[in-house]
Amino acid sequence: MLDQVSDIVDEPNLQAQFPEPREFQNKAHQLLRDGLKAGHKNQLIMAPTGAGKTYLGLRIVHEALQRGKRAVFVCDRTTLINQTSETADRYGLTNHGIIQANHWRVNPWAPFQIASAQTLARRKWPQADVIVVDEAHTRLKVWTDHIMKTDAAVIGLSATPFSDGLGKLFTNLINATTMYDLTRDGILVPMRVFSGTKPDMYGAKTVAGEWADSEAESRGMEIIGDVVDEWVDRAENRKTIIFGATIKHCEELAARFNAIGVMAAVFTSHTTTEERAALLKEYRRPDSMIRILISVEALAKGFDVPDVECVADCRPLRKSLSTAIQMWGRGLRSHPGKKDCLLLDHSGNIVRFKKDFEEIYFNGLGQLDNGEKLDKTIRKDDDEKKDKSCPVCGYQPFFKRCMSCGHEHVSQTLIEAEIGKMRELQIGQASVTHDRAIWNQVCTYVRTHGKPETARQRAFYLYQDLTKSKPPAEFKYDPMGTNVPLEKKIVSKVRQKQLIWRKQNAVR
Repeated sequence: MLDQVSDIVDEPNLQAQFPEPREFQNKAHQLLRDGLKAGHKNQLIMAPTGAGKTYLGLRIVHEALQRGKRAVFVCDRTTLINQTSETADRYGLTNHGIIQANHWRVNPWAPFQIASAQTLARRKWPQADVIVVDEAHTRLKVWTDHIMKTDAAVIGLSATPFSDGLGKLFTNLINATTMYDLTRDGILVPMRVFSGTKPDMYGAKTVAGEWADSEAESRGMEIIGDVVDEWVDRAENRKTIIFGATIKHCEELAARFNAIGVMAAVFTSHTTTEERAALLKEYRRPDSMIRILISVEALAKGFDVPDVECVADCRPLRKSLSTAIQMWGRGLRSHPGKKDCLLLDHSGNIVRFKKDFEEIYFNGLGQLDNGEKLDKTIRKDDDEKKDKSCPVCGYQPFFKRCMSCGHEHVSQTLIEAEIGKMRELQIGQASVTHDRAIWNQVCTYVRTHGKPETARQRAFYLYQDLTKSKPPAEFKYDPMGTNVPLEKKIVSKVRQKQLIWRKQNAVR
């Protein structure tokens, strides 16, 4: 354990110098020491994107080395090995070896090792007094088995410790800080969320509760044009990361962007090591020619390019809040001149996960067992209910066209892309800015209900009743316009207004 000094002499690493820790980092480190004294051998630190998980982990390693201990830092993916090694070098922890097949920096005699979990699975674990496990929510068997048998002190690091069984592996949870606190302190930038056209996942096949990749891919292909149009309208020139449903989906997204002259590249499990290195080197440049990097999940964890100012989520999920948070977090790090990060939601995830995400954003996680539930709970869209109702008259069952009133469902993939179509959602507030969408629905309603000759006037007053403001001058009523899906709350509000009007006229 940490209080038993060995005979290791590690002069180079003893000279390491770390940047002055922030208050919450000092507090987290002290809570870790207190937990160890209280008998917690295995502890987990929850630290959001931007909280400096690698910094915390390497400070823990340095403290162990100062006491003559051996330490191992475990990375869950080979792509993070060099990134962690370079960070250790910057802090002065230069005397370390790397446990990864054919790596040039192999040094089994060094008291500090940075290890690939995949390589450890094929080899014997090195001697260690302290083990730091990065991205601990991945729960790889190679370390979950080992930490229950070893006498070493174990520290897990994770921004999203929601995996099943973490409460059995770690006995103490330390919340380093919250996303809200980091944003308030300027370490993270505010996230502006725009929710727009999403694939219609009604009736899609599921696997273990999540939508099947093939379903998410095929339905996502139908709205690629919307994704491109909305990015041009909202985020043109912003360095962007896009998350797609499958590699094929990512490749098609890249092709569409390249076709309009926006350089986009795909970064997936099919990308070779050499290609990855070249892509990342170019993408990290402030004036990178690559404006958009597209991935399924390879960029979701531990990938840090601070000047990313836009994330487009095109990967619909039903259960995995942790994956969603990891994806969204790729654009939240602060950077000189960066004011915010745009999240363009073409998956529906921000709406499905909004309640739980707000809780994590403001308060962090209460206990590890709570995290398990967040990644097990299936969130259903309103239109996933078994017996769909007509959004206009409420008749059941409703599929494409209502047998009662004749209302016909218009697929969102047929909606013409236009500036302002996306709606902005506020995290932490109940208000939703949705003016253009309300106008489109009002126009749809009056086109399908009542007399055509009074439709223009009714649209004007309905919009005014719903929003408490007159429609902007650029909102023009088009009797031949494209109908859009009607939200139940809009239809209910309109009916409520009609009932009130009828009662008032009946009294007169």
